[in-house]
Amino acid sequence: MHRALAAIPVLAAVLAVTAGCADVEGLQSDGDLGTVHAPRTLWQDIRPGPPDPGQQPGTAAPVPGPKVPDKNKGMRGVDALAVVRADITADLTQDGGTGRLVDPRAAQRLALCTRAGDGGPRCPVRPGVLHDLTGDGKDELITALDIDGRVSELRVYTARDDGSVARILARRGVLEGVEVAAEHLAVREPTSNPKYVAVSDYVWDPGTGLMSLSQLTLDECPTLTQTPLRGSGSRCAR
Repeated sequence: MHRALAAIPVLAAVLAVTAGCADVEGLQSDGDLGTVHAPRTLWQDIRPGPPDPGQQPGTAAPVPGPKVPDKNKGMRGVDALAVVRADITADLTQDGGTGRLVDPRAAQRLALCTRAGDGGPRCPVRPGVLHDLTGDGKDELITALDIDGRVSELRVYTARDDGSVARILARRGVLEGVEVAAEHLAVREPTSNPKYVAVSDYVWDPGTGLMSLSQLTLDECPTLTQTPLRGSGSRCAR
């Protein structure tokens, strides 16, 4: 983060002042800085139950129905809206509307999409973005279903060798920003501190066939003063 670079001149200034005084009075004690306490573990006797089979990571989720027109081109030419429809419908059926796999409001939101190629003006499915995330020279499909103007269901799909479609990333959250570079996909989300945004970096894991979380960091979040805010949230400048 940028805070570490900003701290360098401050540290240099402190060292300069200290060096200037050392030959006269020597190093001075700052006094008692307090007692250092060891971390305290809360609720040691309470443990979470094991995850349900649908929540265990390890394999990509097949999307029933859609096929790719040319497996050598990956997801290029695939109807993105049809893939999202099939994927969300399968998840809603599997979790019974509990919200474990997908937001229960997703079906109502998808109902706003027409049979037009882009789903029509009220369709909450974002335009699909093609990008090679697996490094095999074929494009993956990145899209998202906006639920309520704040929460979204981020989905990433890949084409299998048999022409079927598999979901390799599903992420529900407040998408402050989504960025791709080479085989990385970064998701930026707001935190409780408006000065910072959480950045989740996902990379392709050929062992699991999934986009796996590789790094979670904080980044400074300058507020866009010229952009109206919705609700009490803030937007970040990138």
